[in-house]
Amino acid sequence: MAKKIILTIIICLCSFFSSINAQIEMILGDWTTIDDKENIPVSVVHIFKATNGKYYGKITKILVEGYEDMKCTKCTGELHNAPVVGMIILKDMEWKDGKLCGGSVLDPNNGKTYYGKIWYDPKSKKLILRGSLDKKGILGRNQEWIKTK
Repeated sequence: MAKKIILTIIICLCSFFSSINAQIEMILGDWTTIDDKENIPVSVVHIFKATNGKYYGKITKILVEGYEDMKCTKCTGELHNAPVVGMIILKDMEWKDGKLCGGSVLDPNNGKTYYGKIWYDPKSKKLILRGSLDKKGILGRNQEWIKTK
């Protein structure tokens, strides 16, 4: 009887950890960013897990014609006038409670960095990015991203 209980617990734990892994796997990969004002595709961001165990996002392509060679003119420091393609815009995110959080999001359009949270919405099959001025995410806005095919 004790062996059956232990076996049941092990199966439940494996199932639990498999579903957590499936959730993070849904977030990893290439995502098409959508401008939340004009509702047009803007760029492709590759989200990945780095060797330090944290998650990052890098712009790999600009989709707006005429802006493919865009530079971050409003960024400061070493990113000032840096090419947007290749730029890491999601930094130091950690997986917690079904979301990537605790890191930052850079908006290359205005050069500002925000607190960031990212989660996958299974109903819409979109990634939701919340950039905010505060850690709790009260003062901010959402963007929906679509999985790149």
